[in-house]
Amino acid sequence: MEGKCLENTCSFAGGRPIMADLPYPPIRVRGENRRYADLLSVDYCGSVSELSAITQYINNENRLSLEQCTIAKTLLGIAMAEMMHLQKLGELIVLLGGDIDFTARTCNGQGKMWTPAYLTIPVCMKKMIIADIEAERAAIEQYEAHMKMIQDDCVNAVLKRIILDEEYHIMLLKKLL
Repeated sequence: MEGKCLENTCSFAGGRPIMADLPYPPIRVRGENRRYADLLSVDYCGSVSELSAITQYINNENRLSLEQCTIAKTLLGIAMAEMMHLQKLGELIVLLGGDIDFTARTCNGQGKMWTPAYLTIPVCMKKMIIADIEAERAAIEQYEAHMKMIQDDCVNAVLKRIILDEEYHIMLLKKLL
């Protein structure tokens, strides 16, 4: 079939994670602790989680890239940072003796597998960004609550560093509004 092709000219070449310009602490733990691993599994793939954030940002980026390339690039850069958070949480979970299987585990060991039903997918750009800000705030609150339950300074140092990125993301998203 000959004719004009539709094309997305928004180039993501050279895209980089958007995050605070600070190093991450080493990924280490004081010892195996399944309870801590279960807490982090919620941050990894629960309803408020890095997996949910990545998926929501990529979805929004895809839908905005044709008409709002600059905003789409920002969302992709934030998604890349969230991917790094997911990877770091995964390493911590394994070190703590937990499993990486996309199941968020509660204190009693019961689990719930990640689902796209956790995502907020509004149609208009402003509502997308507001939903992203709300998700970042919820993630910070959850990390802070988990840090109070985790008595491992190595794990908490990583969570504190992740929170810095989430706060930076909120600042950028507010500027996009």
